[in-house]
Parts: sequence; structure tokens; C-alpha cells
Amino acid sequence: MYRFYEVINIYGGTMKELVHEEFGDGIMSAIDFSMDIQREADPKGDRVKIVLSGKFLPYKSY
Repeated sequence: MYRFYEVINIYGGTMKELVHEEFGDGIMSAIDFSMDIQREADPKGDRVKIVLSGKFLPYKSY
């Protein structure tokens, strides 16, 4: 768990900005969400690939 928290603490702000740059202002839904975990072979040691896929929800102004 610690490493997932570390990734979000270090790269979370950057990921948020990249989502906003690509899609506009909004969030990724965790309700309509899927995740895929795969092993990637690497000569230096196998790697873990985690893909998170959530529906983009633009911010609404009222």
C-alpha cells in the first residue's frame, strides 16, 4: 500500500494536470471504473503494469 500512496503523492498532481490538459476540467470516475494488472518481462527484472480506466466527468457549473 505504501508504494501506491507514494506514487500518488509524487505524481498525483502531474496526472491531474495531464488529464485536464487532455480532457478539460473534470475528474475520473471511480464508479464506472476498471483496472488491469499485467506482468511485463524486462531483462533487469519483471515489471508491474497497472492500467486504471475511469469515465471522465467534466465539472458542471450551476
